[in-house]
Amino acid sequence: MSGGGYRGRLRAYCAMRGDPPDAGFLADLEFLQNRDLDLSIRLGAMIAFNALMITIGTHPISASPGAPLSLDAARQPGLTLASIAGLVPLALSTLLCLRALLLGEEFDADGPEDDAALRQRLFAAFVRSIDAQGRLLRRAVQLTVAGGAVTLAAWGWIIAAKMA
Repeated sequence: MSGGGYRGRLRAYCAMRGDPPDAGFLADLEFLQNRDLDLSIRLGAMIAFNALMITIGTHPISASPGAPLSLDAARQPGLTLASIAGLVPLALSTLLCLRALLLGEEFDADGPEDDAALRQRLFAAFVRSIDAQGRLLRRAVQLTVAGGAVTLAAWGWIIAAKMA
């Protein structure tokens, strides 16, 4: 039985389903699925938050001339570059979130078709996926905080420059 692709996973699932699973297996699987769903919701929220932060971060570059945070790239290249520098970690954070959302619970269905072995591989695949998503989410949050801090510092610099 090939584990590659959805067809192999479906065959493995059908083999597991052949013998009705016990309540413990179903409870464990539900726990993992809920954790996976929780991470997916958090990752989606991070993507939305990053989109908002990127939009806010571009404000100095796109603001009308004379607005408190407006920049003239030709006359204020340092401030413009500082403002753009705050967007880079936010964009990287978004990419990490998208990468995490695209992770699947791939498991190897090759080998013995024993129900217990297939169920164990299914659990292992969920745990690997959840661990990877958790690591990517933590890194995405760190990058978002860094991008927000750089953006706020750039805004402070812009306001200070205009007040001077």
